[in-house]
This record gives sequence, C-alpha cells and structure tokens, in this order.
Amino acid sequence: MSILKSLTLSARPEKTSDNPLLKKREKLLSKLDIQLAMANALSNGETYTAYREKWQKNPETGQQEKVQIPKNVAKWFYKRNNQYFFEVRYANKALELSKGNHAIEVGELDNLAKTIKTVIDCVVAGEIDTLLENVTTNLTKKK
Repeated sequence: MSILKSLTLSARPEKTSDNPLLKKREKLLSKLDIQLAMANALSNGETYTAYREKWQKNPETGQQEKVQIPKNVAKWFYKRNNQYFFEVRYANKALELSKGNHAIEVGELDNLAKTIKTVIDCVVAGEIDTLLENVTTNLTKKK
C-alpha cells in the first residue's frame, strides 16, 4: 500500500463524449495544433505535410499494415496587403469572434505562431465556448 500512496490519485475526468462542448473544444484544439505546425514551418521556410493513418494490405507479404498518407489541410491564415490574418474555423466556417469580425490581424509572419498559441490558450480557458455552442453542424446520417 505504500507504493499506492506515492501516486497522485484523482477523480476520473469527464469523458468528451459525455459533454458535446468538450468534444467540440478538443476537435478545435487538434485543428489549431496543425495550424500552429503549419505556421512554424512557414516561418522557418519549410513545407508542412499532415498525415493520416490508414490500414493497407502489403502486396509482398499480404499482411495488413498501418501506413501514413498525406492529407490536404487548408490554411486558416492568409496574407493581404503585406499583413497576415488568422481565422478561427470550426465546421469549415470562420467563427465570428466579435460582431462582424471573423479574422485576427496578426501583422508580420513572426507574430503568427504567437497569435495561434494565444488562441489555443483562449480555447483551453473556455473563452470561445459560447461561439462553439452556437455552431451547428449540418451533418445528417445517411440511411
């Protein structure tokens, strides 16, 4: 029992499937992480490629194996008049951060990663929860 006392115990955290708002927040955070990696790659002069995993049959061995396939990811940032802007998107739509404002003015490319990190901190703190609650997805199940 002394070994068990050396561990830090806590209550079971809430599942994201139980709370739809937490599920939306986690989805947005995963997309923001990809945008941050894309922004860091752009500022370093590199190209970023996102991958997804897929099970595929190996033609030589006939065994199923997991392979990584590149996927297309749209940038949420763009350059207009020598300034960068960043949009927070969910369900393929830009969130209206304030009345009539959908984009964040970043300025120089060096500020882009810092701005995305600030947005990530806002999502973690729950400051965008009201915007996520208002988002309705038009996904219907096919019969």
